[in-house]
Amino acid sequence: MTSKKQLTKKDIRRVFWRSFGMEWDWNYERQSNMAFCYSLLPVIEALYDTKEERATAMQRHLEFFNTTPHLSTLILGITAAMEENNANDPNFDTKSINNVKVSLMGPLAGIGDSFIWGTLRIIATGVGLTLATKGNILGPILFLLIFNIPAQGLRYYLMNAGYKLGSSFLSKIQKSGLMETLTYGASILGLTVIGGMTAENVSVNIPFAIGSGEEATTIGDICNSIMPGILPLLFTLFMFYLLKNKQMKTTTLLIICVIIGLVGSFFGILG
Repeated sequence: MTSKKQLTKKDIRRVFWRSFGMEWDWNYERQSNMAFCYSLLPVIEALYDTKEERATAMQRHLEFFNTTPHLSTLILGITAAMEENNANDPNFDTKSINNVKVSLMGPLAGIGDSFIWGTLRIIATGVGLTLATKGNILGPILFLLIFNIPAQGLRYYLMNAGYKLGSSFLSKIQKSGLMETLTYGASILGLTVIGGMTAENVSVNIPFAIGSGEEATTIGDICNSIMPGILPLLFTLFMFYLLKNKQMKTTTLLIICVIIGLVGSFFGILG
């Protein structure tokens, strides 16, 4: 009988220190995925013995990831606990790991951006600038202290809280058979977040008018009357089709979007 694999406090601390990479490691395709995977390497190395198992785990965490860096440790801690469960349970559903990540990214980003960037940073900047404009050396010092002590303290607390929450919570739901329900719910929440992002960030309009005078109606308005945001949704699904079925690279899709936008604008098809 093999002994149960368990992460140590040292492993969790290593993940915490590596999480600072969330501040600067970023790309347009999958945003903070490289930093997330790098942060979890101590967990992967501690739990998995073969190169194949480690490669599979790393590939799992190279999916899209983006949230407020200071709150990302909560997801890292929960993910570490789920990887620990996966290493000890051959029947563990690995899809649930990314489903939970996706379901938490959006809500944490909303809370973190409002508190960390929108409130704490503004307060720290106000205090620092007031002193700095008077030539007081305490200005930049207090700015760094007021911002970083709460922000980095929260980062450290959430790292440990996420792991403890994940370990106890997952063991309970596995015994009760709720893992499938949790995975299903996380998938729905994740898709809801993606749907909201599509409606908010994708804009497609066809200004061709049908009729004349006050009764003229554009094709875009007709489409929105059928279902609000149907054009952005169809365009997003088209991009998804090219990405998954045609295996196109993200850079190629960006070039296609630029060409469609330029051609559509030049001929008046899009507006």
